Amino acid sequence: MSWMKWLPWRFVVRYAARRQGFLDPIALLARLHSFAQPSEVGEPIELLRAGVVFHARGLINSRVIQHNLDWVWPYWIERQFDPLDVSFIPRAFSITHVNLTHRNWTAVGYPDCPELPIVDPRGLLTPLLDGWSLDGWLMAEDGRCLLPSRAADCRQRQDMDAGVRITTETETTGLALTSSAWVELESGVPVCKLNLRARADSAAWLVLALRPANPEGISFIHQVSLSPARDAWIIDGDQRVEFGSAAARHHVSDYRHGDVFIHLRDRDDQTGGLCDVGMVTAAALFPVRAGEDTEITASIPLPATGADPLPAHAWESARRGHCTLDCPEPRYRFLYDAAVTSLILHSPDDVYPGPYTYKRFWFRDAAFIIHALLCAGLTDRAERALARFPARQTALGYFRSQEGEWDANGEVLWILQRFFALTNRPPSPEWLGPIRRGARWIMRKRLSDDLDAPHAGLLPAGFSAEHLGPNDYYYWDDFWGIAGLRAAAAMLADTDPAHSREFAQAADDFAAAVETSLAGCEARLGRPAMPASPYRRLDAGAIGSLACGYPVQLAAQDAPRLLDCVEFLLDRCFVNGAFYQDMIHSGLNAYLTLHVAQVLLRAGDPRHLELMDAVAALASPTGQWPEAIHPRTGGGCMGDGHHVWAAAEWLLMIRNCFVREESEGLVLCAGIPARWLDQAAPIRFGPAPTTFGTVSISITPDPGKAPRVEWQADWHRSAPPIEVRLPGYAPVSPPADAGSVVLVNREPGA
Repeated sequence: MSWMKWLPWRFVVRYAARRQGFLDPIALLARLHSFAQPSEVGEPIELLRAGVVFHARGLINSRVIQHNLDWVWPYWIERQFDPLDVSFIPRAFSITHVNLTHRNWTAVGYPDCPELPIVDPRGLLTPLLDGWSLDGWLMAEDGRCLLPSRAADCRQRQDMDAGVRITTETETTGLALTSSAWVELESGVPVCKLNLRARADSAAWLVLALRPANPEGISFIHQVSLSPARDAWIIDGDQRVEFGSAAARHHVSDYRHGDVFIHLRDRDDQTGGLCDVGMVTAAALFPVRAGEDTEITASIPLPATGADPLPAHAWESARRGHCTLDCPEPRYRFLYDAAVTSLILHSPDDVYPGPYTYKRFWFRDAAFIIHALLCAGLTDRAERALARFPARQTALGYFRSQEGEWDANGEVLWILQRFFALTNRPPSPEWLGPIRRGARWIMRKRLSDDLDAPHAGLLPAGFSAEHLGPNDYYYWDDFWGIAGLRAAAAMLADTDPAHSREFAQAADDFAAAVETSLAGCEARLGRPAMPASPYRRLDAGAIGSLACGYPVQLAAQDAPRLLDCVEFLLDRCFVNGAFYQDMIHSGLNAYLTLHVAQVLLRAGDPRHLELMDAVAALASPTGQWPEAIHPRTGGGCMGDGHHVWAAAEWLLMIRNCFVREESEGLVLCAGIPARWLDQAAPIRFGPAPTTFGTVSISITPDPGKAPRVEWQADWHRSAPPIEVRLPGYAPVSPPADAGSVVLVNREPGA
């Protein structure tokens, strides 16, 4: 929208700002926009809204936390406000205090239940989205206290045998506390559970604490009351926490009197409390006898959603038939299983890239997450998510999740084509219209080829991948646009050959424009590496240009521009073995590191394994990655603390190490770590969907001898060409119907 349309407001705003001695906001915004390429959309309202909410919370944090450091705060606050901790951030005149060092949490939940409680690194449970939390403490009669958020060390793990359970163990001399959080069905209703188990060497109290805070900061509680039976809290009138037994003692405090923790020893029993500023704290206490275990379980009913009741054995049915990994490296297998679990939890209908900060929809994230669902054999979930796409398409064909993101149409068409290819289904009739409209939108959106500018023929300037920098003519958008047109052509080849030919030609024309623009970049930069846009120098934003190699495979495995771009990134943009995104994210990125690893894998470069190992080391003890990771603390520093796109990329990386499509055939075992072959146990992966059919792969190592690679397949049609590229052995191209091959000769120098 032109500022001219806001002309009356310009003078009002400027006059008011100058009268109060502030900078002119209109002039300031104009200067900010001047640093980006002109575009029809400035910043997406969704991101602005999220930013405002984030910093509004940060403003409240700044008014509350630093003046009350005698409260028991969540782990991130205890660390970030400690001047002796590596996480410490000076506050100075910062107007907002936000979690920038330990944005780590793990979702628990139940398949197809959209409610996703989260657990922080010290066991703090936030049952409801952006709500209050529950904590567990242990207080000995002699004055010793075990407070997990202040503990120097703890052990945390994720158990996935019967669902998802996060267990956190903390201890100090003579005191031990274990908390476990999960979600289960009770009479068809999903209920979040928190079990606390305590043991002490002397008489003590197990404390279930109600906290007006969560991993983002303050979350208000205005009122709490203890039930007459002393076995439940009623919070703000309509939220309920039930205890497994009656509380022996109960205390409440408000903001003026400080944290209830301060008063656990100096107050009479109370059954309720109010706080006009929303900072009620409460504690239910249960006696602990010396040397005996004491347990208490809190239950929080989750809001009922959806018309259909949740099934009783949802985890078993959700995982049935999915693609599994069996390998001699427990860490790799655990991370793979955790990724599958994350995908199931975050696909109740739409797919979400996170349970908290990113519990919203983006086509970009959805394309990668749905691809992982498909490759994991979770086809029904992928199909259900895709079925919601047409409702988000405008009359002009734009697949819109956030206004101004020009990559969306290409991503939608690409993932649709992957779905139909992997399932061996033709596009259903109801999809034909959205496909045609989506492809035509890309064609119309392109700029003119006749422009006398480096961006001639490209998509307009935008912010599709906001971590690449200010609005610009990003090659990321263009590669997705080309891929989308090619996907549309492939999907319509049988039912609508005229439009198929039109879209194929449009893809060729688009690719030619990008090639011309990239040739100009090569001449300007003196090397073939692809910058983020025609106007950028090489920087971390070039990570987006790798899309032409992964995932859309527009470029050959050994394309000079692709490989030189990777070399630049490895040389200039890696910290501690992982890709460091110094724009926006300003942290180590697991999923972007794996994008580089995927390009290296395709090129037959063994360095892909180094990057995989680095990403595995960055995972939390519960097997999750935040969106960006602090290089010093190892904790999350940006975005959601349980990032599902990262989980999806780990699954896709493992899949491509075992089997991937390349040209008109399959490549098997190209990414298998050589260290896995130094033991005798079989290595298995499958059943893995591919565009040629479903494949199960088994490698039988024989230390000191040649391993056997076997495959079983249910081909869609005839068997495709197969190449076995097991690292350390010469590539072999056996007949696809052979079913196995013994690799007899090691490569020279291997």
